[in-house]
Amino acid sequence: QVQLVESGGGSVQAGGSLRLSCAASGYTYSRFCMGWFRQAPGKAREGVATVNTGGGSTYYADSVKGRFTISQNNAKNTLYLQMNSLKAEDTAMYYCAAKPAPQFWCDNPLERGSYNYWGQGTQVTVSS
Repeated sequence: QVQLVESGGGSVQAGGSLRLSCAASGYTYSRFCMGWFRQAPGKAREGVATVNTGGGSTYYADSVKGRFTISQNNAKNTLYLQMNSLKAEDTAMYYCAAKPAPQFWCDNPLERGSYNYWGQGTQVTVSS
């Protein structure tokens, strides 16, 4: 059973930075699409960024392009999300998610319904 555990959330002022981490365990697949999603109060969960752990392809929501960077450390089985130039509208619960990847790219990389495994989430609050 795949387990995902997020950490690194917190409170920061607008313009600041945070780095989220997601530790993965319990999997046997050699390749995953692993991503970050977020959900603000009263809003649907949306995709933020995804990476194919085998091919390295990355995908970003338009709202975070140029500010957020997704990366991975395969030796540590850990996924990261570096968030810079944070805005108040980035405030949300951030979730790590994963799904097996048969190819070296991800189909529907930011579609939440296609992901099988989810972490419990870590809160990010940006004050303006």
